Amino acid sequence: MLAIRLPAEVENRLEALARATGRTKTFYAREAILEHLADLEDLYLAEQRLIDIRAEKTQTVTLKEMLKRYGLED
Repeated sequence: MLAIRLPAEVENRLEALARATGRTKTFYAREAILEHLADLEDLYLAEQRLIDIRAEKTQTVTLKEMLKRYGLED
């Protein structure tokens, strides 16, 4: 269960969309979350990797090295 407060403008837009399509506001809220959750997870992971690289906790490799490592070079 999740309860969220939305700005009135967003709430009105969501209500209008639901009314125009015959779907519920919950349907569209769920769709929006599912659509963007993977993007948010990717962003978090990228930020963490950048922090680790700057702190020299992890190493980087060039594309050429990666291709060679996995036998994908030309």
